[in-house]
Amino acid sequence: MGHGSDGRGGQARTWNVLKRVSNWIDVITEGELPQGEVHVVDFEGIEVAVFNIAGQYFAIEDVCTHDGSEISTGCLYDHVIECPRHGARFDVRTGEVLEPPAYEPVQTFKVRIENGMIQVGDDQ
Repeated sequence: MGHGSDGRGGQARTWNVLKRVSNWIDVITEGELPQGEVHVVDFEGIEVAVFNIAGQYFAIEDVCTHDGSEISTGCLYDHVIECPRHGARFDVRTGEVLEPPAYEPVQTFKVRIENGMIQVGDDQ
C-alpha cells in the first residue's frame, strides 16, 4: 500500500498498487497435436481452441462472434477456420474476421512451448 498527499497540505491519500500476474496453463505436448489439428482446453472459464498450423501454434476463443456457437468443429483451411453453422471465417493467427456473417474478431491468446508442452496464456 502506498501513502501520498495532494501536495497542497490536504489529507493524505492511500492507494493499493496492483500487479497483474502472468497465467499460463498446459494444453498438450507438442507431439500430441498434429499439423492441421485443433485441441480445445478450458482457460479460466473460456473454451480456447489451440491450432497447429504448419508447426506453429495459435489459440483463439472457441466461439463464433456471429451466433456464439463453437467454431473448433468447423473446417480448417490452412490458417482459416470456418464456422460450421453459418460459414463465417476467421484467421486463427489474428482472430480477424475474413468472411461474414460475423463482423467482430474472436479473442486470441498467447501460445508458447515450455519443456515440450504447449501452453496458453495471458501475460498482458
